[in-house]
Amino acid sequence: MTNELKTGPGGFASRGHLLRLGAPRDTSAVRHLVTFLVASVVTVLLTRAYLAATGYPQIGGGGLHLAHVLWGGLLMALAMMLLLSYVGPAPRSLGAVVGGVGFGLFIDEVGKFVTSDNDYFYAPTAAIIYFVTVLLVMVVEGLHGRRAHHPAEYLAVAADRLTAGLSGGFTPVAREEARALAAKGAGEPGADLLADLIDAVPDDDTDVPDPVRASVDRVVRWLDTLVDRAWAAWLVITVLLLVGAAEALVGARVVRGLVPGLPQWTGVAILAAVGASVVLLAVGVVVGRRDHLRGAVWVRRAVLVSLLFTQLLVFRAVQWTAAFSLLLDVLAFAGLEVALREERMVKARDA
Repeated sequence: MTNELKTGPGGFASRGHLLRLGAPRDTSAVRHLVTFLVASVVTVLLTRAYLAATGYPQIGGGGLHLAHVLWGGLLMALAMMLLLSYVGPAPRSLGAVVGGVGFGLFIDEVGKFVTSDNDYFYAPTAAIIYFVTVLLVMVVEGLHGRRAHHPAEYLAVAADRLTAGLSGGFTPVAREEARALAAKGAGEPGADLLADLIDAVPDDDTDVPDPVRASVDRVVRWLDTLVDRAWAAWLVITVLLLVGAAEALVGARVVRGLVPGLPQWTGVAILAAVGASVVLLAVGVVVGRRDHLRGAVWVRRAVLVSLLFTQLLVFRAVQWTAAFSLLLDVLAFAGLEVALREERMVKARDA
């Protein structure tokens, strides 16, 4: 039996390297990672706003200055200690928030560490922070957005949820979640035993509050409802066109020399990237009339061009005032991700 599991079809030998090393992906990882990134960006914006409103005070004296990068490092260390100290899913939402705030305080002072005169107000700081954030988003996409979870991963996550039940009991909702995960891992070694353990865990009517998860779940439910509306696709297209128009205005100002310190080629690059997004968007509209899934994929490409190229240049030109159009891009991207998921599920059922 053991040899069959290791070498037979679907056995251990056919699994990816990380699974064979005992590193399954958490099915809730995207939620935690997005929480981390949102907490980081919000921390940067709030820190900049607070310092500007208070005249950039300094903590310390006598030649000492306790920069907030130190508090950021402390919070990241605290998040690591939290995540490495406890078993089960309970600490992860808190760890994502604490780590995100710490990373935000850290990355906010990047200007001091890329300039010889420790310039906190270094002009490209906004673009650097934006680039790092988008790079991390692409890492999340690469780890979790391109490859479906293996049944063994669902089973491993069910076992992770079981650890919380073994220590504190299961609420009805938590038990159903663990059962659903175990059902997706059916047929894997130990699946039946794990299902029996989930049923054997005592009931617990007291649910541990998780405001982060509750907020994310509300947003996902709202997006699920939104993408079912007939006008949702046109809303996304309108938002993207408005963002493109704002980006084109910035590019035109740079080309005309109205943004000091920036070469004209930056404006030309912004206008070229906006043009590419508009072309991709137009293709998405045309293709989407015949195939909604393929159309959404083309529109998603238009958003990615804006996120990866246009917004980076726009942030370099107008710095923090570009945050609103970035927010619209991110919301459009999130809506498209939900729509694509729904379309793929429908096609999978019809296949």
